[in-house]
Amino acid sequence: MDSRDWIRDGLHAVAGAALAVPLAIVNIPLLVLFVVSLALTPVLGLGLVLLPLVTMLIRARADLARRLAAGYRVAIARPYRPRPERAVPGGIRHYRWLVTDPATWRDAAWLLPGAIAGLALALVSLGIVAYGAEGILLIPLWVSLGVDGYGYGVIWPIDTIGEGFLSLPQGAAILAIGVAAAPHLRQAEAYTARLFLAPTRAAELRLRVSQLTVTRADTVDAQAAELRRIERDLHDGAQARLVSLGMTIGLAEEIIDADPATARKLLAEARENSTTALHELRHLVRGIHPPVLAERGLEGAVRALAMALPIPATVTAALPGRLDTPVESAAYFAVAEALANATRHSGAGNAAVELWHTGDLLLLRVSDDGRGGADPDRGTGLRGIERRLAAFDGTMSLSSPLGGPTVVTMELPCALSSPRTSPSSGTV
Repeated sequence: MDSRDWIRDGLHAVAGAALAVPLAIVNIPLLVLFVVSLALTPVLGLGLVLLPLVTMLIRARADLARRLAAGYRVAIARPYRPRPERAVPGGIRHYRWLVTDPATWRDAAWLLPGAIAGLALALVSLGIVAYGAEGILLIPLWVSLGVDGYGYGVIWPIDTIGEGFLSLPQGAAILAIGVAAAPHLRQAEAYTARLFLAPTRAAELRLRVSQLTVTRADTVDAQAAELRRIERDLHDGAQARLVSLGMTIGLAEEIIDADPATARKLLAEARENSTTALHELRHLVRGIHPPVLAERGLEGAVRALAMALPIPATVTAALPGRLDTPVESAAYFAVAEALANATRHSGAGNAAVELWHTGDLLLLRVSDDGRGGADPDRGTGLRGIERRLAAFDGTMSLSSPLGGPTVVTMELPCALSSPRTSPSSGTV
């Protein structure tokens, strides 16, 4: 890691430690409110109104802890059950949904240990940094204040100028240790939070079933739309031309004896129509499963796709083997859609595609130097990419700040089905 990287990460973690102190303190009144709202439930039904409000505040605080943990590479999924229909805040159905959700009680159980761990680790992190900073600042303070015998340092009392100068390297070393240790201390707090805030195994299975239900519905819809597209293309293209071809040949048969010259013209027209129909059928098949994908595999197909773009595109690949055909097809069309967005919507001058396989995961990254600001909700095909990948438990992440660059990262769980016998990396 570059020295600037660990310094930046360390200072970011120190700032996170400073934020953790008030957040840890907030946990205590939230816990008190939760206990009070439970106690007030039998009293005029006040808990029916107060408990949902307090629970939403606790969940917001827990979600903030999850987001902060993700910043230190500790992923914590949301474990909450979906709200049932007709569950109105203040009603018994809404109250029962919250009380019977195990995640509600796990959130509440986290508040006190989360506050203790967060406050303790934050104070340790800030204390080390403050200790080192005071050691560095002793001499400047001594000179600027004109103090004869510093003596009043908080944890660095000195009596001579020699002791003051010795504080500089010691303070710098301690400050560096504090900055370097801060991210690890933040991670320790994140792991503590994950013990309480992560889904249980039962919750993970429930979320998985819910995800598969949504994915199955999206896949069925996507397949139905694809079949409608194929049917429409056949009806409007090749089918219409083949019908016209049959009529032209029939007309030529009727007049071939009486007007051979006109019959020959009709047969020439029929030949042209058959060539056009064949071209349209090949184009349609290419949209279902491109021949280049079957012949060259994913890497070769993506390289051919990049060479056909109107803008320069580089392809870097590290695929030591072939993928299963459905996965290759999904990956190919996902990359094709991302590159189409780069050329149509972003105003990019250059694009890049990266493909690599690690473990049981295929990773694809498509980037461009366009204007940025891509939004999946604006109909640029990104939702289609998500649905295509979701059918294989794949995911897509997007980074597209205004002004660019745009980076689309896609992950597909898969295994290599056969090794390659030729080099698999390089650029086009």
